[in-house]
Amino acid sequence: MSNVSADSSTAIPLDSDQTSKLAEQLRSKTLKRQLSAVTELASMGESGVAVLITFLKDTTTDESSVAAGKIYQLLSISESVVAQTFLAEAFPNGVVPLISDRGIDYQPLQGLLIAQEFEEADRVTLQKLCELAGSAAVQRKWVYFTEVDSFPVNDLLTIDRLWRVYSEDRFGFSKQRELWLGLNQNWDRLWEKLSWKSDNIWTRYPGEFVWDLSAPVGHLPLSNQLRGVRMMEFLLSPRAWTP
Repeated sequence: MSNVSADSSTAIPLDSDQTSKLAEQLRSKTLKRQLSAVTELASMGESGVAVLITFLKDTTTDESSVAAGKIYQLLSISESVVAQTFLAEAFPNGVVPLISDRGIDYQPLQGLLIAQEFEEADRVTLQKLCELAGSAAVQRKWVYFTEVDSFPVNDLLTIDRLWRVYSEDRFGFSKQRELWLGLNQNWDRLWEKLSWKSDNIWTRYPGEFVWDLSAPVGHLPLSNQLRGVRMMEFLLSPRAWTP
């Protein structure tokens, strides 16, 4: 991430003990405490904005932390001129570096996830997977499980990081993988855990899926549009995440 030096336009003094305490809490090792601090600071006016801006300045590019993603989301809808000016100069497109070994443009996905437009983001995710698979997949609008083997790890990591950073670490391929491994790779239990299936009946798309942060952990993205085990098996396997 950008390391923008402080100047007179963003150097707003902290004006309360509460702000200082929240600034310390923001650097907690616990995500829940961090996110709580982010939300409270965003509601405190310019003194809170100053703390959030400082946190973004001090965050290195490769961290792309969930807290940084939440800060960006809240500052992007803030009425603070200082916040809007800072984001426009330092992070015009978001906080996640968009790395692709195949020149895929992931900015549309980043924009949707920043805005928490999760249903459209899910559609764009499938579109990007098709682009990774090649022109034939783009034309048919879905991916063969055998095509996943050729996906560059960097691209999968970018898509996954976008989902995790802008969902308070609730969504993403790697979240689904964590659940799958924790269930001893039992697919039936995974479908139930993700709420993709209930009482042996597949969840109907799109109306029965949950398109906000109240969804179960790992609920999104819906990478197995055909409800096939093989697609998910290839996507969640170690070979998909090892260079």
